[in-house]
Amino acid sequence: MLGLVAIAGESIADVASPWPLKIVLDNVIAHRESHGWLFKFIKRTAGTQPHGILLFACAAVLVIAVADAFCSYWEKYTTTSVGQWVTHDLRRTLYAQVHRLSLAYHDTSRTGDLISRVTTDIDSIQTFIVSGLLSILVDIATIAGMIGVLFYLNWQLTLIALAVVPILFAIVYTYTRRVKKASREVRKQEGKMISVVQEVLGSIRVVKAFSREDYEVHRLEGESLETVEASLRARTLKAKLVPIVNIITAVGTCLVLYFGGRLALTSGMTGGKIYIFIAYIVSMYKPMQDISKIMDSYSKADIGYERIQEIIGNDNEMRDVPGAKELEVTQGRIDFDHVSFSYGVDREILHDVSLHIKPGTVAALVGPTGSGKTTLINLIARFYEPQRGTIRIDGQNVSEVTQASLRSQISYVLQDTVLFSGNIWENIGYGRPEATHEEMMEAAQAANAAEFIECLPQKYDTTVGERGILLSGGQRQRIAIARAMVRQSPILILDEPTSALDANSEHLVFEALERLMQGKTCIVIAHRLSTVRKADCIYVIRDGVILENGSHNSLMHAGGLYQELVETQNHIHEDEAIPLLA
Repeated sequence: MLGLVAIAGESIADVASPWPLKIVLDNVIAHRESHGWLFKFIKRTAGTQPHGILLFACAAVLVIAVADAFCSYWEKYTTTSVGQWVTHDLRRTLYAQVHRLSLAYHDTSRTGDLISRVTTDIDSIQTFIVSGLLSILVDIATIAGMIGVLFYLNWQLTLIALAVVPILFAIVYTYTRRVKKASREVRKQEGKMISVVQEVLGSIRVVKAFSREDYEVHRLEGESLETVEASLRARTLKAKLVPIVNIITAVGTCLVLYFGGRLALTSGMTGGKIYIFIAYIVSMYKPMQDISKIMDSYSKADIGYERIQEIIGNDNEMRDVPGAKELEVTQGRIDFDHVSFSYGVDREILHDVSLHIKPGTVAALVGPTGSGKTTLINLIARFYEPQRGTIRIDGQNVSEVTQASLRSQISYVLQDTVLFSGNIWENIGYGRPEATHEEMMEAAQAANAAEFIECLPQKYDTTVGERGILLSGGQRQRIAIARAMVRQSPILILDEPTSALDANSEHLVFEALERLMQGKTCIVIAHRLSTVRKADCIYVIRDGVILENGSHNSLMHAGGLYQELVETQNHIHEDEAIPLLA
């Protein structure tokens, strides 16, 4: 609102700026006596003498300049403030929506494109708000004011001056649509290029390990060239618009000069009025030119807003049902009743799965790669929704409780341990920020992590690097276990927690896991079947179907797939024991 007030003041100053010179030309130099309201005000204020009128005109120039400067400053200040806060609110809203979207959406989207929408697209909107939005309002208000004054002075000459305006706006409208289409392609290519950069930088060790630096440089070069070509096509359209507008405004100025000159010769139109007309026409065409230039900024902002709306308006998010209740875990029983799930329409990943995990027990999921084990545990935390069937925790349907309360009852220790680039304190307390330092240190001690943390130069204040790259695999895994311990949740899910560790690290991690699993309902996924022998119940899955379940001994006696998997692994381990160099 303050910006709009400043715009009104700025427009009034622009409209008033030529009038002091008109007063000098008509009332001081030409000694003409005017009879309008302005001359009456001048007569009361400065008298009728030329010297007094001249001083009044000079003072008016200063007053108009000061008012214009103040309003211009205030308009720029308010637009910058509004632009920054709108950007902040929009970025927060968009980022929150990205987090709300389901994993199914993230599985098919490109991270670089999402980054582009959160950064570049929002920045284009900010640029338009700061440099374009209120500027357009200033230009429109100024044009409207000038047209009103021109009609007051001479309506015939005003119509002549405005004859080129419909042509001008028709061209601007046509080019704006074409520029918008070209800008959309530019933004799409930029998103693809950022995706390549993000993907490669996130896998830089693999790139270097396979000496594929040159290939990745050429791949980025290809994406960059496509971006350049799209940008040049858009820039060519933008470059044509401004010269065309300049030529049309020059034609309008020539018409005013010609017919205005004829009116001065034939009807006695004063030089001051002619000057007002010329000044207004030049000033009026300039905002039109500015609007044509702002169309570039508008096109980018409009495309950015469309891309942001694609995310904000996306309904592929996991929502709590109306009236969802808080999950209350008293025992930790988990039940799958005839659950089926598929990522698409081609093939079911899980088919009619039913299993029942008793409170405080350890259930193991084993089976060939791709059999659906990880999908099954993802359904427990509602990362995905099953197409059929029901999942219950202590008799409560997980689809009818809030996601926050559901996931607060579950801790994860995964094969691919992800640490954030902060220090060890922050990573251990990530799942429970309110945990005290004493609780974190106790968790680190129980996770066998304290021994190596105390040897670090900065101990718990040590920065672990992006994804924990400055620590070894075993160290990262033990910090992950400490993170799960601090969370103190009644349900624990372990997904291949020791598959990538050496024997010594595996021993330390196993010790920590045994402490972590005490008193919890645990689900363990393991390819190393030796790690699941002590499980209370083992579920054997193949092709999304549970083929058999029971203890290790009962499954070995059953002679089914589990026995086959165990014997195969034992055979492989015997082969691995043979020295490579005999």
